[in-house]
Amino acid sequence: QVQLVESGGGLVEAGGSLTLSCAFSGVDFNNYNMGWFRQAPGLEREFVAGIQWHSQRYSGNFANDRFTIDRDNAKNTVTLRMNNLKVGGKARYYCGGKGWAGGGGLYTAREYDYWGQGTQVTVSS
Repeated sequence: QVQLVESGGGLVEAGGSLTLSCAFSGVDFNNYNMGWFRQAPGLEREFVAGIQWHSQRYSGNFANDRFTIDRDNAKNTVTLRMNNLKVGGKARYYCGGKGWAGGGGLYTAREYDYWGQGTQVTVSS
C-alpha cells in the first residue's frame, strides 16, 4: 500500500519560514518524481515545486525563488523549504508522486499517481 504522509504545516507570520516534509512508502521511491502542490479553499490545486528522481528541480510561479525542494532517496522523503512566506490566508499543501516511466512534466496535478492527505499552512500578517 502506497502512503505519502505530509508534516510540518502550521501557523507562521508573514516573512517567516516553514519546512514541510513528506514520507513516502509502499513502492520504490526512486521510480517516482515528486511534487508539492497547494490548494486554497475554493480553488484548484496549484503546482508549487517538483523534483525528478535524479533531483532535477522545477518551481512554479507561486514558489519563485523563495522555496526549495529536496529529496532524500535513502530516507524516502521529500521536503519543501519555504522562505519569506507571504500573507495569503490558509492553504493545504499536498505531496504527490508521479511515476517517471510515464514521462511528461510535473506541473499537472491530475497526472500524479499518489497523494498524501496534505498539511495546512496559514500565513498571518
